[in-house]
This record gives sequence, structure tokens and C-alpha cells, in this order.
Amino acid sequence: MTELYSEKQRLTAEEGDKLAGKVDKGTSWDGSLPERSKDGTVTFEDEPEFRPNLLPHEVLERGSFGGSYFRNISSGVTNETYKDTWKELPQEWLKDLDVKTHVANTTYDEKVNRYGVNCGAKVDKHDDPFGLQYWEQKGWIEPQDPYGWFCWYTRFVRGRRSPDDQRQISRWKKCAGPTGRWRNNLIGKVLAAGASHDDASVSPVVRQTLQHWGYELTATHLEAGAKKRGASKSSASAKSKDSTTDDDAAVTSKIEQEQEELAKKREASSKNRAARAAKRRKQKEADEEEIDSEMRNSMVRQKKIHKIKK
Repeated sequence: MTELYSEKQRLTAEEGDKLAGKVDKGTSWDGSLPERSKDGTVTFEDEPEFRPNLLPHEVLERGSFGGSYFRNISSGVTNETYKDTWKELPQEWLKDLDVKTHVANTTYDEKVNRYGVNCGAKVDKHDDPFGLQYWEQKGWIEPQDPYGWFCWYTRFVRGRRSPDDQRQISRWKKCAGPTGRWRNNLIGKVLAAGASHDDASVSPVVRQTLQHWGYELTATHLEAGAKKRGASKSSASAKSKDSTTDDDAAVTSKIEQEQEELAKKREASSKNRAARAAKRRKQKEADEEEIDSEMRNSMVRQKKIHKIKK
């Protein structure tokens, strides 16, 4: 294992308390710092199934989010305005970056993105160029991280642990984990094209999306995907490379559909929890009413007994 971030880059409790949307209950600042295993994945001792292969500073260095992720925002979730949030990042992460163009750009510049594409679900590319409104409307943003998943990731790798960790890790696994939909979507397209794992002409939109989630396809993962499919790159190379050309709108639509399904499941789960809570409250009220009734009856009996004694 290779140490990636030193203790100097860990969030202190004081620093953590200053972060947007502090969570008072169940939040700590002493989670395990990441290490990199021999296969290139990033590992966390306390979350072994969360294994991205790009760290936050690597995501930014490669060109992501149109260079605008940590721009100033007005959150529709917290009703707060956040300015210069990028300053919470360690200086070591920013030393090779132009903050104005690659970190806090006021406009979404797809030319900054490594694959030169504009990706991600948006309400409207004109009114919601960054996609934040879309994510807020879908209920996918938690107050503790008003910018979204990547904001959570930058804090998680620095040692913060919170009640939202399992949800965020689950989202990553469904997108970029070993069985993640978009990781395997990319593997399938690369195999069909008979291309190398790093051929940027194959699925640039999916590649850019995965990069935002801390993942890039490796030769090892491509080979594993080929074996899993019972295929080889050589046998797949006969297929037309043209068939893998990305339709940005189509890929974005698929991402939206998947996120829509997740939102529906969360909503259904929330309704079920609410229904169970309502049932418990009703039962409690019934129990209390029963107890009150017993108490009233008991008091009536006591009064009758008292009258008889008189």
C-alpha cells in the first residue's frame, strides 16, 4: 500500500465545523485516510468496498465539471450562499491548477474537460448549465454537501465520516463499482470496438462521467471484463468501431433514467418509513388511550368503592 494523503491533509474538528452544512449528530473527522493498492485502486480501511482509482485532486487535474465545480453557488437545499468553498481544499491539491479555469470557473467550459464533452443531467443547458438545479429538484443533494457527490468525496478522503456515507458509496458502486452500470457499459463498448482501454474516441461522454465519479478504465479492468463476458479483445475487434460513437443526449438520458429510478426507490422507501412511523404512532396513541381508559375505569371503581365504604 502507498500512503497518499498525509495527516496534515486530514480535516481537524475545527476545520470540519466550518464546512458547509455541518452535521452535528454522528459526524466524526478521524476516518481512515486513503491508500493505493498495487492494482491502482484507492482503499479505505473502514470502507473496503469503496475503491475508486482517482483521488479528488486527480479528478480536477484531468479536467472535470467544465472547470466550475467549486464556483460560488446559492443552494436551493440549504438556502445559503457558498463562496470560495475551494479554499477548504489542501494547497497541495491546487498547486498545479488554475483555480479560475479548472476549479471555480464561473461558466461551464467543456473544453476544460479531459474528453471535451459536456455531460451530466441538467434542467436546461441554458438555465442550469452546471446541473445543480436538476440534482436539487430530484432530492439527491444533502445539506451537509450542497455541491453534491464530489464535494462529499473531497471530505471523505480527508477523514470526515457522516450519516450520508453509505448512500454516497452505494451511488458510486452502482455507477463505477465492479458491477456498476456505466463502468461495464464502457467496457462493453471498448470490447465491441476492439480498442484499447484508454482510447478516448470510444464513449467520451461515459468516460467523462466516470471520471467525475473518481474512476477511469484500466487495462486490468478491461481484461477482467472481457473474461467475464467470455470474450476477448481480438474476437471483438471485427465489430465496427463506428457503432460505439456516443450520442451525448442518449447517454445523458440513460443517466437521468437511472437516477430517476433511484429517486423513486428513495421516495418509496421514505413513504414506507413514514407509513411505519404513522402506524407506530397510531398504535402508541391506541395504547395510551387504552391505558387512559383503564385509568379512568380504575378511578371510577375506586370512587364506587369509596362510596360503598361510606
